[in-house]
Amino acid sequence: MAERFDNEAFYAALNATRLSRQLTWKDVAEQAGISASTLTRIGQGKRPDIDGLAALLQWSGLKAETFIRDGEIAEAEPLARVTALLRADPNLSPENAKVLEDIVAATYSRLRGT
Repeated sequence: MAERFDNEAFYAALNATRLSRQLTWKDVAEQAGISASTLTRIGQGKRPDIDGLAALLQWSGLKAETFIRDGEIAEAEPLARVTALLRADPNLSPENAKVLEDIVAATYSRLRGT
């Protein structure tokens, strides 16, 4: 099966961002909060781990879906989108987000008839 994440395109986009900001790779690592060896591994064709990918996407403003190949990107289920939004809300503690998730999931399931 072909790789779904285009690591080469991701690294090229990171490099373009780095160059436009006039930074070294060491600067990128420091600003993104990752190790320089992570960037070296990506440059050697290895895929980043999920935490490294998230940090680099946040640092660069790039979107992960830009680098996904081999097919269409499915749209997330409504309940998954609501869950992600609740967990990202800085006004909710993780516990309160979970309580709301449970309420929404139960209500959604009942109203949906499943």
